[in-house]
Amino acid sequence: MSAITDDMRDIVDSAKLSFAATICADGSPNLSPKGSVRVYDDEHLIFMDINSPETIANLRRDPRMEICSIDFIRRRGYRFKGTAELLPPAHPAYEWLRDWLLDLNGPGYPANEAVLLRVERILPVLSPAYTFTDIQEADLATAWTEKYGLPNDPPESAH
Repeated sequence: MSAITDDMRDIVDSAKLSFAATICADGSPNLSPKGSVRVYDDEHLIFMDINSPETIANLRRDPRMEICSIDFIRRRGYRFKGTAELLPPAHPAYEWLRDWLLDLNGPGYPANEAVLLRVERILPVLSPAYTFTDIQEADLATAWTEKYGLPNDPPESAH
């Protein structure tokens, strides 16, 4: 089991949108964007099934999955590999995530069941800029902030 660090928590939070990969019945990959991915504890990520019938069907058949979270400004992130468990309403982890989701989006937002990923392996994802140049994260974040025309306030950890 891999421990989720503070840096990984920061990346998941700053990414705002992560991607979950599952395995279809024919063996092909299914990649689905997830806007509700959060770190649940030091060993688990969680997201809500808001409208993910294919992802859920795949996990019922084969619980292996990977979640990739990238901070596009800092040009780095993590791939979290592991085994998923589907959690029904009334499960404490489901209720924890549902409360956050409803606070964020308002009452009546769909929350079918939660997907809890037990993280077994974590792999870093780095832009080639880190590999092939001597650029520092703060400089890279500033460059991409300017490129996208965003306010010039890179994340705290990039300073």
